[in-house]
Amino acid sequence: MTAPNSPLPIADAPEPLEPALEPLLDASFDYSAAADGLATAAPLRARLLQRLQASKAASAGMVTARAARLPRQALAPGVQRRELYRMPAGRPARPGEPRRAGLISLDAGAVLPSYGDSALQREWLVLQGEVLIDGIALAARDYHVCLPRQASGGISSAAGALLFVRESLQPAAASDQALTVYDAEAGWADFAPGIQRRVLWQQDGQAALLYYAQPGAQVPQHRHGHDEECLMVQGELFLDDVLLQAGDYQLAPAGTGHQITATDTGVVIYAHGDLELQFTG
Repeated sequence: MTAPNSPLPIADAPEPLEPALEPLLDASFDYSAAADGLATAAPLRARLLQRLQASKAASAGMVTARAARLPRQALAPGVQRRELYRMPAGRPARPGEPRRAGLISLDAGAVLPSYGDSALQREWLVLQGEVLIDGIALAARDYHVCLPRQASGGISSAAGALLFVRESLQPAAASDQALTVYDAEAGWADFAPGIQRRVLWQQDGQAALLYYAQPGAQVPQHRHGHDEECLMVQGELFLDDVLLQAGDYQLAPAGTGHQITATDTGVVIYAHGDLELQFTG
């Protein structure tokens, strides 16, 4: 077997933000109120207000979840869930839209007998620790897909773990099988200057991927043919004017786009969306 590519280095993240700056990370932050009075001030200030208003409008349909601020739901003794996204009821799903996405934390020795709707495809990514899913031993950055109608063998962790889970309605043929991608055995393909990626799963133009970017790397302006989900595994990333940190999540609906995708620290990202990005600039 060919040895995996050496992953790119990730710089240490900057010091935590001062409390006074934390509201700037809030997706609901009212930039217009913060810039009160600019419209009647000097032309430069007026342009800044227009830029803030345009940024707010562009991100209006996007969903941003801050892991540190999400409520925890107990699923079993020592097992908690934080909901990152839930598809609203009463409308058709967009291309690539998940039904649910969340973070599952297990204390040492915790067991979850089963999880989720067996009619949905469940994708698991281990973020921290080690875990048994359906009897399969998984460690950090290992990825596992449970197919629809596949019986759940439960989840357990001897020493504790943090998992990302994504549930979606995917057509499955009788010949389809569960899929596991082990971090230690998978390589990194060059994608763009300073960026490598790993395709974990793909079907009909959409894919689950890991991106590994070095400090200063950028992805060109692009649009989304499918809903694009980004989960920060390590490091920090700017998606336009939104700064995402480890554990944070953003869903950009199909038809939207990103002007800026850049990292100062270097980043590992789980992304679910287009297999091939639609570059527009």
